[in-house]
Amino acid sequence: MADPRFRVRVTKDHLVFSAAHFITFNGNTCERLHGHNWRTAVEVIGPLDENRYVFDFIAMRDSLQKIVSELDHRVLLPTAHRQIHIDAGDLEVVATFENRRWVFPREDCVLLPVENTTAEEIALWIANRLRDVIIVAAKTPIDLIQVEVEENFGQWAICELPVVSA
Repeated sequence: MADPRFRVRVTKDHLVFSAAHFITFNGNTCERLHGHNWRTAVEVIGPLDENRYVFDFIAMRDSLQKIVSELDHRVLLPTAHRQIHIDAGDLEVVATFENRRWVFPREDCVLLPVENTTAEEIALWIANRLRDVIIVAAKTPIDLIQVEVEENFGQWAICELPVVSA
């Protein structure tokens, strides 16, 4: 019989962020700039460590809170998009798509290394950030991290990311 695997999950009322974004779809359609109150959750899967838990709830919560706080009250812009071009200066960020142009104060923007600021891509970006923390802090190998990002009530994107820990 295989060794059991356990899941621990953290979601809290304060693991939310308010942020603006716009996405492109169907080739050349670009949404208007708009915002959401995004909610997040994280789950990790793995065996029990010597303390008889998968991963410390508090460490997981605090790590996600740090990331969520970086996104809160910001404009999320994709730096890897093929058609949205981002020019980030010291004081402002200029985003262009075809004949559209947006100018934002630099301090109000988070430049994400994603192709599009969809809930799916944001979930992957958060999962990658958390994976780095988990690899360092885990006492036993973690198999999988799952990050959920809710863009609107009842509309979740879920990213499952294998974790290769030492």
